[in-house]
Amino acid sequence: MELSVYSDEHFMKQALLEAERALAQDEVPVGAVIVTQNRIIARAHNLTERLNDVTAHAEMQAFTAASEFLGGKYLQDCTLYVTLEPCVMCAGASFWTHIGKVVYGASDVKRGFSRLSEKILHPKTEVVSGVLEYECSELIRSFFRSKR
Repeated sequence: MELSVYSDEHFMKQALLEAERALAQDEVPVGAVIVTQNRIIARAHNLTERLNDVTAHAEMQAFTAASEFLGGKYLQDCTLYVTLEPCVMCAGASFWTHIGKVVYGASDVKRGFSRLSEKILHPKTEVVSGVLEYECSELIRSFFRSKR
């Protein structure tokens, strides 16, 4: 099966590449990309250990990079692809960016925003879950298995 260059799976694979970069730096392997008009405008991964900053999640880094690229703080015409369901902090930040769509791979049963309320997101934000879920989940699981 050939993937469309502009499919959710294609862009999630790019987010997975970012997660692998995080893994190589011994960070929790979460990666994100932000896309507008089928073009990646931001790539990011967790940097909490490297920056010694608990807020340096992949999504937060991606929001900053995308806003800088566009020259504005609102991302309503953009899609966030992230390998792990955003936490409440990142979901709250996505509200303030007015991101148009959030696509995530693995669900986070402990800290994911959807466990509390999807109302954390902007009312116009579309959500798609489970894209390349197995690949995204396995990367996180293997990371934490290696830490035990």
